[in-house]
Amino acid sequence: MSNRDDKNSRQILVGTSGYAYNEWVDAGFYPPETGAARMLTHYAGVFPITEINYTWYQMPKAPAIDRMRKKAPEGFRFAAKLTRTLTHEVDPDGWPAQAALYKEGIAPLMQSGQLLAVLVQLPPFFRRTPNNRRYLARLLDALAGLPIAVEFRHVSWAVDQVFTGLRERRVALACVDVPALPDLFPPLAVVTNPDLFYLRFHGRNAKGWRSGNMQHQFDYNYSYEELAEWSRSQIPEMARQTKTGIIFFNNHVRGQAPENARMLAEQLEGLVY
Repeated sequence: MSNRDDKNSRQILVGTSGYAYNEWVDAGFYPPETGAARMLTHYAGVFPITEINYTWYQMPKAPAIDRMRKKAPEGFRFAAKLTRTLTHEVDPDGWPAQAALYKEGIAPLMQSGQLLAVLVQLPPFFRRTPNNRRYLARLLDALAGLPIAVEFRHVSWAVDQVFTGLRERRVALACVDVPALPDLFPPLAVVTNPDLFYLRFHGRNAKGWRSGNMQHQFDYNYSYEELAEWSRSQIPEMARQTKTGIIFFNNHVRGQAPENARMLAEQLEGLVY
């Protein structure tokens, strides 16, 4: 679901983080007995964009990425997570080769013009230390040529110097809606790339986040008013500073993500910015 200001060629695209969830059949988003092979086709009839989840777990391969993108309409757009071997399980010596493999694997989406962002999702243990700052700078250099967004999970990165550095590189800060926990990167509406803002809704299940269990962590259903906190002021302000906004819901556990994505998209209909 998108909101577009044709006069200024601005748009906001709303979707979900991943789409291939069997529990979404039980939740009623997918028709009964929808298999994984047919999910993207159905999903693309509802939303204009998705965040590819599986590329975090495994390195993308160009033939598979090309087959996937052909299941969606020509105007459909993608964001894709960077593989965990470059963010969570980094080989100090082998990561440059991993970065090259990722660029090769994701190339079909770049060539088709369907890739709006690659999400560098950093773990909570990746704190703002000199070594980690150097690694991130080298990683962004290695990924040059791709549209990059960076999501920090630790509060130590929530400083102006980081935002300035991202602006200099024209890298988008991935803003987040998360529980109010002391060490988590906080919900901030900060734009660091004039071409793109990136926003992820993870849910506010503080107990689930403390548990470390993903099934609890992302089990959350946003209320209308919680989403309106963003749609009434923060998202319009971010939109005024960029050409394109992409928003994803990651609260996927019981099918809340597509429900909340549609709710937010409805709130943004007719948005003036």
